[in-house]
Amino acid sequence: MARSKRREASLAADGLVKRYVPALAVSCLTLLPQNALAATGLDGAAMRWPYALPFAGLLLSIALGPLLFAKFWHHHYGKIAAAWSLLALASLVVFAGGTATLAALVHAMLAEYLGFIVLLFSLYVVAGGILITGDIKATPATNVGILALGTFGASVVGTTGAAMILIRPLLRANRLRRHNTHVVIFFIILVANVGGALSPLGDPPLFVGFLHGVDFFWTTRTIWLQTVIVAGLLLAIFVAIDVWRFQSEPPPDDTGPAQPVRIRGLVNLVLIAAIVASLLVSAVWKPGIAVDILGTKLDLEDVVRNLVLLAIAALSVWLTPDEHRQANGFTWEPIREVAKLFAGIFVAIIPVIAMLNAGHHGAFAWLLSAVTEPNGVPREAAYFWFTGLMSAFLDNAPTYLLFFELAGGDPQVLMHELSGTLASISMGAVYMGALTYVGNAPNFMVSSIASENGIEMPSFFGYLLRAGAVLIPLFLLLTFLPVAPILHWH
Repeated sequence: MARSKRREASLAADGLVKRYVPALAVSCLTLLPQNALAATGLDGAAMRWPYALPFAGLLLSIALGPLLFAKFWHHHYGKIAAAWSLLALASLVVFAGGTATLAALVHAMLAEYLGFIVLLFSLYVVAGGILITGDIKATPATNVGILALGTFGASVVGTTGAAMILIRPLLRANRLRRHNTHVVIFFIILVANVGGALSPLGDPPLFVGFLHGVDFFWTTRTIWLQTVIVAGLLLAIFVAIDVWRFQSEPPPDDTGPAQPVRIRGLVNLVLIAAIVASLLVSAVWKPGIAVDILGTKLDLEDVVRNLVLLAIAALSVWLTPDEHRQANGFTWEPIREVAKLFAGIFVAIIPVIAMLNAGHHGAFAWLLSAVTEPNGVPREAAYFWFTGLMSAFLDNAPTYLLFFELAGGDPQVLMHELSGTLASISMGAVYMGALTYVGNAPNFMVSSIASENGIEMPSFFGYLLRAGAVLIPLFLLLTFLPVAPILHWH
């Protein structure tokens, strides 16, 4: 039996290797990014706004495709993303030639994409092996406890990891309640978004910042109080709504023996700790060994980090019984979709980044003027709202990168002299990603799982209205909150 199980695990691992070996092999070359213009040589000042159309088209496709032509999108989203990214590359070949375009592509894949997707992949695989079983009573106290646990854990295991671990136990607990949609909505807001604001592990945009040189604990030190305030108020609002809804429910049926709550696949908790440790080590270990590929520098610590992350994911597949993932409804489709779409995003964004690097000489000078005083001083409140609202509709990771580059792209300057600006970008990208289903990767996954389990989830705009009614007043409060870093309007 054990030999058969090991053989099945080996075949599964072989299948994974065959499927992902191209991406995994290249991911060993992931680096801590340097200045994109230096790596690619693209002259953003000479570009005009049409070069940004492939990027805008791809993001609009991601936002509207699942709503307007869901079946076609589900079967062909990879081809659609590839078409937009190829259009962006073709325009760059015409503009700058094949050599510069190849250098830009290498930089985008090695510096911007692969380290990002390797972390998401490892967290998704490891979190999918943790199974929580047993009977949980859907009282307001239980629900707020699960939401609080997920909010706290999101910065440790990632919003994707925390959401995938806790959403099914929460749904099983609330399956018999007449009013349960609000539970999932607040779960998306808190666990899949706000809770991930305190570390690069928490939310994809913060990991993008980490890859660009932002210290691992910078957001923990800088915006912990704002996160506590927002999360605390959201939990209080949820308790008020859930108590009101719970009082109108019929008494729960307590017939039959209750099954004790158990957590299976505990080895994956050790593997999550190993993921955290590998990121911390890569942040402090600087051997000074690197290789240059077409202007893109590959540092040894980043190569080692990605190898370790992939090894941890492989260990999770090997050590976790298959029935745990089956009971969790684990499939490879969500991470496959994220990998394909973000590959297209990070290619299509190449000309946009070049134009942003051109500052007042580029096509996005108007956007720079909107978030910057004439004397060059950033408007933190404008950065917060522009980053946030664009994150809600265009996905928060590439939006974070856009405004990070718009603010100068120098991590040392942004962490010190312009710490308020970086805090505004970080809070906007993480917090406001909760406003729509497309704002952050786990949002759609949680909504789909809830719908599969019989929860009547609102439409895209129905969710937007509900989430906005709760969140917009909190964001206005945050804008005027006299707590450092203060969001200046100037």
